[in-house]
Amino acid sequence: MLQTLDTLYLTHPFWVWLAVGAIFLAAEVPTASGYLLWPAASAGAVAVLTLWLNIAWPYQLIVFAALTIVSTIVGRRLMPRRAPNEGPDISNRGSRLAGRFGKTTAPFDAGQGRGFVDGAEWMAELETGQTPPEPGARVEVVAVQGGGRLVVRGA
Repeated sequence: MLQTLDTLYLTHPFWVWLAVGAIFLAAEVPTASGYLLWPAASAGAVAVLTLWLNIAWPYQLIVFAALTIVSTIVGRRLMPRRAPNEGPDISNRGSRLAGRFGKTTAPFDAGQGRGFVDGAEWMAELETGQTPPEPGARVEVVAVQGGGRLVVRGA
């Protein structure tokens, strides 16, 4: 068995390095850390190098290690880190509305009304101390409360 693997590696290093890269990519998918992308790319680069150059396997490992280290360092510096809770939740449309402008669609009664923002009509309430706007008046979304209720002020 070992003789067969050794023969495969010596005769087809391109496919072996491609498989190594695929294994790194498969391990990256559930983690989504970004750290395994660099060894995967390095394995792909070594695979391409083995097609063009007849490099002995110890040197292939050295090239792979060097490419992995360099690409990880450079890649992490070029790709900005994002904190897990930074920015709006992309699956929650309402959370992205703060700071947007829209129009009122109905008169506000006791600080409660409706507004049209980003192509949808939303329940809205006035920010404290605001005078009720007329229907069709321009408003700015100040915040979004639970349940998709917008807090607005006249713009």
